[in-house]
Amino acid sequence: MTTTSDVRNLADRVTEDIRHRIIQGEFAPGQRLSEAALSESLQISRNTLRETFRVLTKEGLLKHEPNRGVSVAVPSIASIIDIYRVRRLIECQAIAHAYPSHPARKHMRAAVQAGLQCRDNGDWQGAGTANMEFHMAIVELADSERLNVMFAHLLAELRLAFGMLQDAEYLHGPYVEMNQHILQLFEAGKLAECASALNDYLVQSERIVLSACSRHPVFSAR
Repeated sequence: MTTTSDVRNLADRVTEDIRHRIIQGEFAPGQRLSEAALSESLQISRNTLRETFRVLTKEGLLKHEPNRGVSVAVPSIASIIDIYRVRRLIECQAIAHAYPSHPARKHMRAAVQAGLQCRDNGDWQGAGTANMEFHMAIVELADSERLNVMFAHLLAELRLAFGMLQDAEYLHGPYVEMNQHILQLFEAGKLAECASALNDYLVQSERIVLSACSRHPVFSAR
């Protein structure tokens, strides 16, 4: 017998799966999502999928338009600026007040190694995913589950902005070695220097993303 709890747990799992696929870059900004096709591929009811759509629309990852259905959200310039403002507040503080032997260091190392491998293989989409993992690991240094959850949502929004850029190597290439440098400073215990370098890094990243997005047809047509 299926209980209300079972239905809720299924909806939560589906929501997390689609959110993860957005972070992985599997859905492009503006892409329409077919309710029939998704419910069939995920082997779930349309009611369960609609609950997922409702949650992700509330998070700003999807957009629902009457008579047009659901599509992946296109981030605004204002939202991108706000995302980076929040990132600097959270990430720089997390790394400045952490300790170099924190368990999240292993996650940081693994993400750096994955990024280097993706770069060597010319897999820039993979490099972008590894970069997301690296920054998620930085937030884990704060030992706050609330921050982890909030930041995962934030990264999903940011991946939508990344999806608007046509040149993945231009976007992700510089940060493979920068992540390695941040990790080296952190493991050396140079936390103040590490936080300062991370702040400069995020400022540079914001400029690149905003510059590229401003040239995207979605914005140039406005």
